[in-house]
Amino acid sequence: MNDLVRQAEVVGRIRTDLENMTGSRIRVRANMGRSKIVEREGVLMQTHPALFVIEVMEKRDRTARASYQYVDVLTGTVELTHLDSGENLLPWLN
Repeated sequence: MNDLVRQAEVVGRIRTDLENMTGSRIRVRANMGRSKIVEREGVLMQTHPALFVIEVMEKRDRTARASYQYVDVLTGTVELTHLDSGENLLPWLN
């Protein structure tokens, strides 16, 4: 049970940190399994209790929205970096 409490606290901290970065330009690198890695660049638009949403620029000036779970950030399945500096968005997590 203690591990679950700690994980919940870390997920809460990830959410809080991302809430404070709403509007920031970020790069998301997501491991989709079977050696498939998807990288997207966009603006952090919203945070919700279990996930966050980024708005991504696509071809021909179209925008799309993509959502990711905080738990995936915790497990390393999703990595977040600042688009401008290339630095890890949550350095304390590693």
